[in-house]
Amino acid sequence: MTATVLVLDIGGTKLAAGIVDSGGNILARAEVPTLATEGVERVLDRVIRLAKVVLSAPGISGRGIQRIGIGCAGPVDRQAGLVLNPPNLPGWIRVPLVDYLEKSLGHPAVLENDANAAALGEFRYGAGKGANSLVYLTVSTGIGGGIILDGKLWHGLKDGAGEVGHMTLVPDGPVCGCGNRGCLEALASGPSIARRAREALGTGRSSRLRDVQALTAADVARLAQEGDTLAAEVWTATVEYLALGVAAVVTIIAPERVVIGGGVANAGDFLFEPLRREVRHRVKLVAVASLPILPAALGADVGILGAAAVALDA
Repeated sequence: MTATVLVLDIGGTKLAAGIVDSGGNILARAEVPTLATEGVERVLDRVIRLAKVVLSAPGISGRGIQRIGIGCAGPVDRQAGLVLNPPNLPGWIRVPLVDYLEKSLGHPAVLENDANAAALGEFRYGAGKGANSLVYLTVSTGIGGGIILDGKLWHGLKDGAGEVGHMTLVPDGPVCGCGNRGCLEALASGPSIARRAREALGTGRSSRLRDVQALTAADVARLAQEGDTLAAEVWTATVEYLALGVAAVVTIIAPERVVIGGGVANAGDFLFEPLRREVRHRVKLVAVASLPILPAALGADVGILGAAAVALDA
């Protein structure tokens, strides 16, 4: 009989829920904004309402739900079912998420860091298919990562592996949400790209970025492609920061593939072509010329399919 799982993707920007079968087919899905600043209880209420929406979707009621797969912004304690203190979910300190969802929804649940879940989703269903090892980065509201070694997620000490967004690149750099300074996330995540652009505008230089009301990383990428000098400088620095992070991980792990997803990766070749060049320039001791650095293949489905892979593997 085909297994069916309820999946929940809990991030700093959006919440998503879905029903997925063992073949990786999404049978129902829904999403809403997280609105994380409203606090833990309000967000959890939205998660439960969202789960009930997909559980009541046409054709779902007759299927037996095997378990709940949860991908949540980390760090998390998988064994205890706790969300510890994610930088992009303020106030989520040791939240007993698994216990809460099991009691609220009546199904056993399994928890995974959302970036780890996305890595497993890409490995099973996306750009990692056919590989035995990969490093996955998601560059969005934050920067997370997941590592697959010998076909399995590598969790490390107390589930701490894969936090590539929190390697220090600039020791006295901007403060990161994790409390450190100069992390990759503080320099190259979507909000950080926009912040650096605003700081550059503060020096008085001319730029079409001044005409953008609510400046985002996508605006920076777009105007950089159109030839805006200031935007191009910010984007070039972004690529260099990302390349430093990727190069460090590649030098340590030597994976068969690097897969990059998240909103910033939507820039496509404008990101990937200079990123590949810079990583090849930086890495000296790994056969990086034969290492594919690929855009994630699952797009908006990565959170749902990643949480599904976690649930189906449990």
